[in-house]
Amino acid sequence: MSEDKTRYAIVHIFSSFNNTIVTATDLSGAETFAKCSGGMVVKADRDESNPYAGMQCGFRIAGTLKDLGITAVHIKVRAPGGNKTQTPGPGAQACIRALARSGLRVERIEETTPKSHDHCRRKGGHRGRRV
Repeated sequence: MSEDKTRYAIVHIFSSFNNTIVTATDLSGAETFAKCSGGMVVKADRDESNPYAGMQCGFRIAGTLKDLGITAVHIKVRAPGGNKTQTPGPGAQACIRALARSGLRVERIEETTPKSHDHCRRKGGHRGRRV
């Protein structure tokens, strides 16, 4: 019997329409191995949520995890949630693709957006945000 030497980590991706934050932890979530945000890889504030920033974060996290000897990851994707938007921003999918392309084995992708249960009133006023 060959013993499996697979080491796992959890990659938490928080993706809003303003930023993408990626954090890699151990299976319990207690110890953080690496973290990266959109602002760490691009200069302009408006580009923090772009797919490019998400992709660069994914490659940075993957490089750090490989150096630590981790070969497989579970991914948890989160949007702002609550009474804000329930859909992840544009950087989430690019980050997942970057992690998969970098040679890490993606075991499961889980959606962990907090759902609202009869929540407070949404921001913006009676007639919504007028632009």
